[in-house]
Amino acid sequence: MEVKRDILWRVYLSFLGIALLSALILGRAFYIQRFQGSYWRSMSDSLHQRIEPLDAERGTIYSEDGQMLSTSIPTFDIYMDMEADGLREKNGKRFKENVDSFSRALSDYFGDRSVAEYKRDLESAYRRNDRYYPLRKKLLFEDYKAFREFPLARLGRNKSGVIVEVDSKRLTPFQLLANRTVGLSRDYVASSGKVKKMNVGLEKSYDSSLTGQKGERLVRFIAGGVAVPVEGYKVEPENGKDVVTTLDVNIQDITESALMKVMLQSASQYGTAIVMETKTGKIKAIANLGRQKDGSYWEDDNYALRVTEPGSTIKLLTLLSVLEKRSSSLTDLVEVGNTGQMQVGPRIVNDAERQPKPVETVEECFAHSSNVGMSKIAYKAFANNPKEFREYIHRFQLDIPSPVDLKDVPKPRIAPLDNKSGRLMNMITMSFGYAIQVSPLNTLTLYNAIANDGKMMKPYLVNSIQVDGNTIEQFQPTVLEEKICKPEVVNAAKECMKAVVQIGTGKPAFRDMPFSVAGKTGTAHVADGKIKYDDGVYQATFVGYFPAEQPQYTCIVVIRTKPHAFLHYGGQVAAPVFREIATKLYAMYVEKKNATNYAAVKDSSAYFYAGYTKDVRNVFSKLNVNYKDSATQANWTSVYAQDAMPVIKGNFVQGKVMPNVKGMGLKDALYLLENIGVKVVAKGKGKIINQSVPAGTPLTKGFTVVVELG
Repeated sequence: MEVKRDILWRVYLSFLGIALLSALILGRAFYIQRFQGSYWRSMSDSLHQRIEPLDAERGTIYSEDGQMLSTSIPTFDIYMDMEADGLREKNGKRFKENVDSFSRALSDYFGDRSVAEYKRDLESAYRRNDRYYPLRKKLLFEDYKAFREFPLARLGRNKSGVIVEVDSKRLTPFQLLANRTVGLSRDYVASSGKVKKMNVGLEKSYDSSLTGQKGERLVRFIAGGVAVPVEGYKVEPENGKDVVTTLDVNIQDITESALMKVMLQSASQYGTAIVMETKTGKIKAIANLGRQKDGSYWEDDNYALRVTEPGSTIKLLTLLSVLEKRSSSLTDLVEVGNTGQMQVGPRIVNDAERQPKPVETVEECFAHSSNVGMSKIAYKAFANNPKEFREYIHRFQLDIPSPVDLKDVPKPRIAPLDNKSGRLMNMITMSFGYAIQVSPLNTLTLYNAIANDGKMMKPYLVNSIQVDGNTIEQFQPTVLEEKICKPEVVNAAKECMKAVVQIGTGKPAFRDMPFSVAGKTGTAHVADGKIKYDDGVYQATFVGYFPAEQPQYTCIVVIRTKPHAFLHYGGQVAAPVFREIATKLYAMYVEKKNATNYAAVKDSSAYFYAGYTKDVRNVFSKLNVNYKDSATQANWTSVYAQDAMPVIKGNFVQGKVMPNVKGMGLKDALYLLENIGVKVVAKGKGKIINQSVPAGTPLTKGFTVVVELG
């Protein structure tokens, strides 16, 4: 009995001990979770480290004349380490003494919260011992410079606890100008949750050059999974290369403005205009304007590459083919009738307008854009073998994507000419611009070959790749075809395109021109996707070159009209845009005169100034002068006239590259240049009209520039 009692006592004692120990463990677990959870989670996070990639600074895209078309500007994310020694020493004396003035500075400058709200949030973060309190994000450099002078922030990282992380933001200083062609580069969150990069245009085509080499850094994770950089463990990234394009900002501005004017007047759906340097194939301007829901226009797609039925501009293909085959000559007579409609082979062909006479020469058929006449000479040449017409399409490179240096270029679409059913019908339809879809750039390349005496040049957008101002890869003009056809055929085509402007469908738009133009109008009735013929939508085109005797530039304008537009022919809608572009370019670049000689403008409406952006805006504001503001975040600005209205354009300055100071007063130029370490020698008085070191030149220590004022 005694033994049993002794055993039970020991069992009870053991059970009681286990119960007490369990209670202690549960109590301790509750205490840790309830009162020390944040501390131990923070301790756990601080034991995790990993290497993170660092993005390189993306290269800049420049115009041929040295203007920035797309660049990266730094942005700054500001955090505070509330456990920094400087904030905690002497029982938090420094934090308590500065929190009021710091809150006031933040509230006064940013204006998004009151002083009391800033103070409350800062004190709350301080009480939580927040190691990575997010204060401000995506500050631009000017705002960051101001922030560094705030109370507490100006004491430095150790005393203030301020942590600064530098990122970058992609900026297009000229906004609308060539925006779609230059493209964009930005991150977006995919449906999978992963961050991916969205690129279009040159940003996509030259992404590997612009991106650079990533670096890496070691980070330590603190409470909340926030990553804090570990000092001394960082490999700097290698910045991206710069891309210098063939685009000229002035030509682009002229082209975009001329197109915009007609788009607004006509309320058309979209339009594109391309200017090519005839001898080289360089694209000097490429404008793409699409109508938005609010009636405004933006560069929302690259319409220059969109393949559509071109209408009568394809008649150059028909003309070249029959002349090269020798089945017709320019003086051959063709019956076109006086009803605007005739049977050609298996189909009825209609002319958009009645022809001036029932029988015309081949040259007159082209000049007056007779569908009947052009289809008849095509039928005469290729009725027995429609597939032969396809060989000419290939010869003139209208069946392949444009070789321009962009990615994702669409391929032309051509109705079949090799099967028995419908091939003759398709060939006849193609001869006047239907059953074949090509891009405006395809069409322009063919017309440019005629302007260039039969030599077909590859269209291209990039001149060179540079690093710190030094060229590492240069792109030269490329000949696609030395001779696309016989010289006499090229000369005949030139005469026909002159006739279009002198006696044909282009005559009304080009009356009283101070120089000669050659080209072709085109009007296509659109049936595309949801758009049907009954909708009354047309594609109006004019493509040509100037001066006609010694071509310098070749240009195409394509505009898709609104439904049932009263004006919808190529000579009515597209040709006036071509005329304005040609007139200004001829004055500025061919005769090298001021374009205002050829335009009716007010006195003193042609000018150019430059200076500090805030000062320029302030002057216009004080004088109550209306102006267009395209300066965005730029500190420095150029001011020029556009349709008699001042336009402010950002002049972005890089530390290691010579800026453009033309148009500035001496005070602004001295401030800008001396702050980047350039010595200045000034001659004359007035505003700066010349600088000895061209804009865009890489700078080295001790650089001296001579500025001429006048």
